[in-house]
Formats: sequence, structure tokens, C-alpha cells
Amino acid sequence: MRGLTGQGLTGRRSLVLVSAGTVVLVGTAVFAVGCATGGTGLRDGGPARTDPVAKTAPSPTAPEGSSQPSAAASGQPLKKVDPVALLKADPKVSAEVKRDLKPCTGKEYPVDVSYGKVTGSTVVDIVVNVLSCADALGRGSYVYRADGAKYENVFSDEQPPVYAEIDRGDLVVTKQVYAKSDPLAYPSGEDVITYRWDGEKFTEQDRVHSEYSNVVDGGGVPAPAVTQKN
Repeated sequence: MRGLTGQGLTGRRSLVLVSAGTVVLVGTAVFAVGCATGGTGLRDGGPARTDPVAKTAPSPTAPEGSSQPSAAASGQPLKKVDPVALLKADPKVSAEVKRDLKPCTGKEYPVDVSYGKVTGSTVVDIVVNVLSCADALGRGSYVYRADGAKYENVFSDEQPPVYAEIDRGDLVVTKQVYAKSDPLAYPSGEDVITYRWDGEKFTEQDRVHSEYSNVVDGGGVPAPAVTQKN
């Protein structure tokens, strides 16, 4: 899974990298396939494509009586934002993440951006994942909710490796679990945590822990033992 596989960002065939002011798509087409999370696998919000990045302020919805559906109603972003500027201006993002948030090559930053509905706002929310250039592991995951002319950080997880996605209106956070002797490519297990917006904050709704077998290709195969919190 992206952000959790331990593969470097350089040399990958399909990769979305965000530059300062531009979203760049590198390599072949990115297909809308999901990872092994607690939902259907298909996501409501996908990584940003090649549209120009705009300022961080959300754009107003379509006027009443307009025959064209608003972007918020269709689940599409009203306007793209500059995620790098958003992260650097956010006091809730740690100094360590900000210090390490540098381009991998040229002006291309290791940042994944998804737009979708996850807080019930009339304006689409933004999910930002910060990766490492060396191994493409998730360094931090953040959710931004529109608040007037700006975006507010309403969720942060900076315990790597971590990756957040939108799944059917819920926030799904995947975290791989490592034992002391585990190589980076073969974790011992995985936690998939589902959060839901309660009107003020995200609350945990479900947690699935999977333990991996180490008998096939050095690891990475889910074992039958699974614990689930309802």
C-alpha cells in the first residue's frame, strides 16, 4: 500500500508528486484501486491529478438556482490547494515534519492529496499524506476542513508509517506494526483504524489488527488471526 510499502519514491512507474504550486503526475496512469483497508477498497477521494494548484482558500459554492451542480455536491474539489504551503503554515504540523518536507527531485514534494467528504462540510475536505523520499513511508497524515476563507487542521497522525484515506465518508488510517527484528519491507502486522466525524472531531469507530505470516517471500501475507473492535 502507498505510504506503507517501504519503496523509494525515485524510480517508481506510477507516482503523484506535488510541486510548489503544481500537482505533477509522474509515470504511467494511476488506477483507482484500493489497498487492504477496512472498507470496500475504492476511495471517495483520490490523489490529486494534474490540475493547477490554487490558493488555500476554498471557493464559494454555485449560486442558488443554478442548473449546474456544485462541486461540493458532486464530491469534487471546489479548488485545488497548495498542500505544501498548507502544511508549512499549520502550527499543528510538527517541526520535524516541516524540516524534512523538502523536494525529492527538482521542485517535486513527496505529498499525496485527496479531496472528498469526510466531515460533513458543504465544502470538500482535504486529506494530506506526507511521505519520505528514500522509502516512500508515510511520515504524517492530516485532514483539513474548510472554515470560512481558510482550512483548519482537524486530524493529525505523525506516528510513521501511517497513511490516511477517505472511504465512504469515513476516515481510514492504516498503520503497519513492526517487531524489533522486522525488515522494513516485512512488518509483523497492520492496524486499520476507522474514524468518523461526530460534528466536532473524529472518533474511532472500528479497529482491525492483522498479523502477517513470515513463511511466504519473507513476510507480508496476512495470517488467519484477526482481532476486531466494534
